[in-house]
Amino acid sequence: MNPDFLGLPPRVTKPRNVGITHVMDKGLGLADIESMIEMSGDYIDIVKLGWGTSYVTPILRKKLDLYKSLGIPVVCGGTLLEVAEARGRIEDYRTWLSTQGFTHVEVSDGTIDMSRERKLELISMFAKDFEVLSEVGSKDAEEIYAPYQWVEWIKEELAAGSWKVITEARESGTAGIFRTTGEVRSGLIDEIAHEIDVTSLLFEAPQKAQQAWFIKHFGPDVNLGNIPPDEAIPLETLRRGLRSDTLSLILGLES
Repeated sequence: MNPDFLGLPPRVTKPRNVGITHVMDKGLGLADIESMIEMSGDYIDIVKLGWGTSYVTPILRKKLDLYKSLGIPVVCGGTLLEVAEARGRIEDYRTWLSTQGFTHVEVSDGTIDMSRERKLELISMFAKDFEVLSEVGSKDAEEIYAPYQWVEWIKEELAAGSWKVITEARESGTAGIFRTTGEVRSGLIDEIAHEIDVTSLLFEAPQKAQQAWFIKHFGPDVNLGNIPPDEAIPLETLRRGLRSDTLSLILGLES
């Protein structure tokens, strides 16, 4: 790391429980991973293998071993669990995760119909052996839930054993906590934050403007997810006040 001659506000060091940067891997090769970590490994806290990509990755074990050697935990996208649930193969999925060496699992219900009772049961079951990231919200941009429902579901999932609850936005940032234009549903976020400790949440925010909004709203140690691999360093500059979007706020220059 370069010496901090600017005297910037300090960042929480790894392993972090706040200020988490959760990066999306949609099919990176080993050389891509090594390059990404060489440049931004200090800023990446967890990697998600998007959707069901892990299931069709021919060098999955090599990828997992590489991430493990670099000290970065990996989680499969929640879609893979939903497929396993839909096909009645949850126990097989659980065994596969253990065999592959995963330490984290995502539990979501954004695509298939799943009862609340079943989702909470899955969270509790997986929490015995894994760190669980559960996800609230639909991938369907037309499906809008009232804020009180988000709050209720998040509280239930934390109580069931989730380490962090992810607020759905899709890879595009155009669903769930965002409008189809990518604009933040700010009223929804404020209602959630009024009832839930935001350190227990991981906000999916793939777009730069969305990331800046959350940092301005909750500070540099907000947990942000679905970050593209080449955006980890740009996000870190937002967290540190090294980009115009957050410079005044982070460095205390606002009047």
